[in-house]
Amino acid sequence: MNKLFTNADAAIADIPDGATIMVGGFGLCGIPEHLIAATRRKGIRDLTVISNNAGVDDFGLGLWLETGQIRKVVGTYIGENKRLEGLALSGGIELELMPQGTFAERIRAGGAGIPAFYTPTGVGTVVADGKEVREFDGRKYLLERALTAEFAFVKAWKGDRLGNLIYRKTARNFNPVMAAAAKITIAEVEEVVEAGSLNPECVVTPGIYVKRLFQGPPYAKRIEKRAVRKRD
Repeated sequence: MNKLFTNADAAIADIPDGATIMVGGFGLCGIPEHLIAATRRKGIRDLTVISNNAGVDDFGLGLWLETGQIRKVVGTYIGENKRLEGLALSGGIELELMPQGTFAERIRAGGAGIPAFYTPTGVGTVVADGKEVREFDGRKYLLERALTAEFAFVKAWKGDRLGNLIYRKTARNFNPVMAAAAKITIAEVEEVVEAGSLNPECVVTPGIYVKRLFQGPPYAKRIEKRAVRKRD
């Protein structure tokens, strides 16, 4: 099976309107920049996006918000995205927010084939509205459903032709769990190497989870918000 595609446009060619897509990254770190750009070019609409956040107004998933391609966002915070905030407050987009740990575990559970789990996070708050609550050993827990998707867009540092992936530093955020929780995982990597070139001890996502990959440089790798002191 040939998993290697020429570019992002070829890798997403069959994604239809109304698809559910997981998108890796934390802030703007480790986001699949080329897959995001290709999806915007293709004009896929009515998307349900599962992502920690939605980028900023002019980069990352903010590009999909700008063109009105997203119907619903499932994530943990709005972050620096003023457009998403405005759309959510005006009813222009459906927004489902949850604690970040719950978000990560719902995706991990989806990848592991676990349909639901109990967690104490959110008990007694609005997070618990409409959810089953059970008591274990004197403590209350919420039932949370797993998250899965039709597609996952992930960004890795290196990948081989079999789809084995290695992430670099903070890019190892939501990318690995999302890669396991989708029917079709598409990976963009900074470097494609031959099978057998990667140290097996360093592989984070085994190739069995990856259906398509392509080499994606160059990358902008923008910083969402600088918080460093200016030099004298």
